[in-house]
Amino acid sequence: MKKLIYTLLIIIALTNNSFSAGTASDSSDGSSSYTKAYNLIKAAKKYEIKGKTEKAQKKYTKAQKLLLKSNKKKPLQADTLNYLGFTTRKLGDYEKGEEFYLQGLQIEPNHNGINEYLGELYMVTNRVDLAKERLNVLKSCGCEEYSQLKEIIDGTKKSKY
Repeated sequence: MKKLIYTLLIIIALTNNSFSAGTASDSSDGSSSYTKAYNLIKAAKKYEIKGKTEKAQKKYTKAQKLLLKSNKKKPLQADTLNYLGFTTRKLGDYEKGEEFYLQGLQIEPNHNGINEYLGELYMVTNRVDLAKERLNVLKSCGCEEYSQLKEIIDGTKKSKY
């Protein structure tokens, strides 16, 4: 009886390992590229805070390439389009960044991140009325994105991105 139990435990353990090994390296859906890009963006933001702009720009460039790859493999993901808009804007292409944000809003009109970042883009490009429209979308969310965009529009805070 003990041999049977041990044998079953070993089989279960080996089966679980084989499943986890297959999923850990499987990035065919683009999610691995997205995760890597997200981590690069976090690192880039930290470099910006420290005033290391050149290093931040390199991270944003790498992140953007990974996001484009992720978007190609798994298109029409609002989060991916949000970060594509963000990295593109951070690299100075406001027009293309806006396009990515607007694509994301077509998929998920109430996406908090897209609405906040697009509002910030509108403020930077002196389109205050459009920024206020994004703020209005966020009004009922009770979220941090609303507070941050409101402070930027009110002039009590400068966008950190």
